[in-house]
Amino acid sequence: MSRFTLPRDLYFGEDALEELRNLKGRKKAIILSGGSSMEKFGFLNRVSSILKETGLEVEYIKGIEPDPSVETVMKGAKAMEEFSPDVIVAIGGGSTIDASKAMWVFYEHPELEFDDVKEPFSIPKLRNKAIFVAIPSTSGTATEVTSASVITDYKQKVKYPLVDFEIVPDIAILDTNIPQTMTPKLVAHTGMDALTHAVEAYVATNKSRISNSVAKEAIATIYDNIIPSYNGDAKARGEMHIAQCLAGMAFSNAGLGIAHSLAHQIGVQYGISHGCCNAILLPYIIEFNAKTSLKDFAELARMLGLSGGTEKQLTNSLVKSIQDLNAELNIASTLKENGVKEDLFKSTVEYMAKNAIVDANTPTNPREVSYEDMKNILECVYYGKAITF
Repeated sequence: MSRFTLPRDLYFGEDALEELRNLKGRKKAIILSGGSSMEKFGFLNRVSSILKETGLEVEYIKGIEPDPSVETVMKGAKAMEEFSPDVIVAIGGGSTIDASKAMWVFYEHPELEFDDVKEPFSIPKLRNKAIFVAIPSTSGTATEVTSASVITDYKQKVKYPLVDFEIVPDIAILDTNIPQTMTPKLVAHTGMDALTHAVEAYVATNKSRISNSVAKEAIATIYDNIIPSYNGDAKARGEMHIAQCLAGMAFSNAGLGIAHSLAHQIGVQYGISHGCCNAILLPYIIEFNAKTSLKDFAELARMLGLSGGTEKQLTNSLVKSIQDLNAELNIASTLKENGVKEDLFKSTVEYMAKNAIVDANTPTNPREVSYEDMKNILECVYYGKAITF
């Protein structure tokens, strides 16, 4: 038996923020945001105004950092306890929404410690105090529709993906006006993050007919729109906002793979954005997983109209097409080219490989992977060597 879980309500398109008026009858809303962009472009004020007009008392938690920490989560949960909202509204990028999801857990269950929810599907029942509304500002993580929240332990230099269907938001709002504010670099990194989500979901061990159908639609839409979106085309940015959501629907139900297991380690060690890490890793991981998923990768290549007479040739074309996308998006293809010093890499590669093995995404990778495999993959990604093992 397979499962496919989504938010109860998903609103999308221009001016979708107006659907916040459906929260009439609630009493208190706490709005969480990250950097200043949502405030600068007026979206934070718009959300607040709609909620107040609907009759809710409003409070804020602002300034959630990229790659949010355990400390940030616990501090935010405490602020929620003091205000006692019955609606949590997170507006921003993946980090903001991920942090807000985790705060929600500890607001509902203040008796828990972070260690209590590290294991997949260990979060107790939520919605005893509040419902959760997610409004993404970027087109990549799709955390507004997923069962995941990634939190960083900076003391241990490890990212923990919290995974449980309890933290799938109740309401997701994809207002396609919002991603028009993204910089080209952010468009590139978040777009490749979304592509990685869809490709990994398509071959993940928990895939199904439904998740595969959604993943293929996401991949096709991303290929059609990521370059125009990068170049500022407004319609393409709207399409990418929907595509990344579809990719999230797929991976939240099918699982991911070791591109994400490794991206979590690389990001926290070297300060490279999550989307950029996935962009670098994806071609290498396809090469690694081709031993078990050649037919699936070839099917994606055919759908995209790529060249090749055999499954191997088609998979090679898929790898090359992703490398070409990275080049057009000004994303260097190796860790070395992305500024990671060789001595730093050598001093951290074993630690990263060790942590990647126990990452929550590794079990759903289509090919079994060992510590030595992880280490060898990292070395290929650092130096730009093809994966042949």
